[in-house]
Amino acid sequence: MESYALLLAATLNAGTVLAIAALGLLVNEKAGIVNLGAEGMMLCAALAGFATVVHTGSDALGFVAGAAAGALLAAVFGLLVIWLNTNQYATGLALSLFGAGFSAFAGTGYVQAKLPERAQFSIPVLGDLPLVGPALFRQHPMVYAAIALALGLVWFLYRSRAGLVLRSVGESPESAHALGYPVRRIRLLAVVAGGALCGLAGAYLAVIYTPLWVEGMVAGRGWIALALTTFATWRPARVLLGAYLFGGVTMLQFHLQGAGVEVASQFLTMLPYVATIVVLALISRNPAWIRVNMPASLGKPFHPGS
Repeated sequence: MESYALLLAATLNAGTVLAIAALGLLVNEKAGIVNLGAEGMMLCAALAGFATVVHTGSDALGFVAGAAAGALLAAVFGLLVIWLNTNQYATGLALSLFGAGFSAFAGTGYVQAKLPERAQFSIPVLGDLPLVGPALFRQHPMVYAAIALALGLVWFLYRSRAGLVLRSVGESPESAHALGYPVRRIRLLAVVAGGALCGLAGAYLAVIYTPLWVEGMVAGRGWIALALTTFATWRPARVLLGAYLFGGVTMLQFHLQGAGVEVASQFLTMLPYVATIVVLALISRNPAWIRVNMPASLGKPFHPGS
């Protein structure tokens, strides 16, 4: 039973990275913008967060640096696709490639760097409970922040006026513009906020989850987070559940190896990506269901006055 409690704890930890990044991409897509640069933003943010903690010893400053790096790259992406009307898909891919190359170049001096001793977190009383204590109540605060973020987004998108405006921009930017809303500025704010969350996920990966810096350490999580938004049909609560599902698949490989299961390590390593492909293939069997939930202007440029 103890091994299952540890597996659950590891699942929550691994799923947090995906959840924060996917919720950021969800905000982008609710405004009608597709950002394929999540992988690159997370890599640059991971480096920024890790380097900041190495030099300052502060995890909080590391998270701020990661979020700022993600927001800055997202702002550049937003200016290109929203104001200069570049292709969203090509620009996102370029951002992803840039982030991978830049982080590899700038991070060479941090490969062997060590972070200060990590603090152990536990909720008083609850953390001492047998089985559920280690599984649920000894997590880093960012794990609980991801859950709160998902719940907060549910309220924001479906219960607040600002969320209604954001969704209207994603559904029909022409109508929102006709009503006097600054569509391009709203889209840019959504892109920057989404980039900051992707950056926060990258910083959490490098500072807490690993904690270390190596080239390409995001290892496809940005792409999985992007797939999660479709998997969850653009609903924050489903994004959270999907993130834990993929986090569980990721950690299952280590659990099986530790249990002595005779399976090739290469097969276990590819499990999260196989799961992503299978889930997307199953969802794609019903295109009408996707169209009902997908923001109507997703990926489409908007030209005021055209």
